[in-house]
Amino acid sequence: MLYLVSTPVGNLKDVSLRALEVLKEVDLIACEDTRTSLKLLNHYDIKKPLVAYHKFNERSAGEKLLEELSSGKNIALITDAGTPVISDPGNVLCKMLVERGVEYTVIPGATAFVPALILSGMDASKFSFIGFLPEKKKDVEELLSSYKTLNSTLIFYCAPHDVKKTVDVLYSNLGERQACAVKEITKLHEKTVRFNLKDGYPEENPRGEYVIIVEGGRGEENPNLSLSIKEHISLYLARGMSNMDAVKQVAKERKLPKSEVYKHSID
Repeated sequence: MLYLVSTPVGNLKDVSLRALEVLKEVDLIACEDTRTSLKLLNHYDIKKPLVAYHKFNERSAGEKLLEELSSGKNIALITDAGTPVISDPGNVLCKMLVERGVEYTVIPGATAFVPALILSGMDASKFSFIGFLPEKKKDVEELLSSYKTLNSTLIFYCAPHDVKKTVDVLYSNLGERQACAVKEITKLHEKTVRFNLKDGYPEENPRGEYVIIVEGGRGEENPNLSLSIKEHISLYLARGMSNMDAVKQVAKERKLPKSEVYKHSID
């Protein structure tokens, strides 16, 4: 069996008893970075053979892991922090396992964006996790355009050297919105910074790994709102509505009193 095991995002105590049990019992542990994983494994006195599995060798390392599984070994896959596959290596391996009909399971646990969303205080009833933005400007614009009008809190991951640039890019593509950056989650210097996108990120020297939370859009944009009120009324009159029905519809779409809209329909 292959186990995708969640590990702490910061505080080493944020690991489940089941995760520790699995890590102690498997025959082999695949790690994103063996040096980073050894901090956790040594802390809990876990001594197992380690192999590297990261974004640069996912396909080739995955083939080797499949061979080990077919020979009867139990394997755990962990990343530097958090849950494998979630903005971390593992997705390629999962697809390979599914394609070949090999069962696997997940040992759930920590992932950075959940506590960050809660700490932000923003709407958590519906949200979209986007993760790291693409490197190319065109890809960023294409990606964010599909989320611009979505009435859902947006969640991004960001490295410290990209924070200010990322905030500026979000403002350019999404417009003015409330935002929140949470860094060093579960660690000694955990911090939550709330700001408006138009003002840019306020900290001078960003440090640590960041989760950026941005408030959602206001739903589907109504193209009729770009018209003047008189043009808006005329649009519905041309469709056969009575003057009063057109006024009611325009008032509803613009969230204005009917008396205010009616003034534009008199002539």
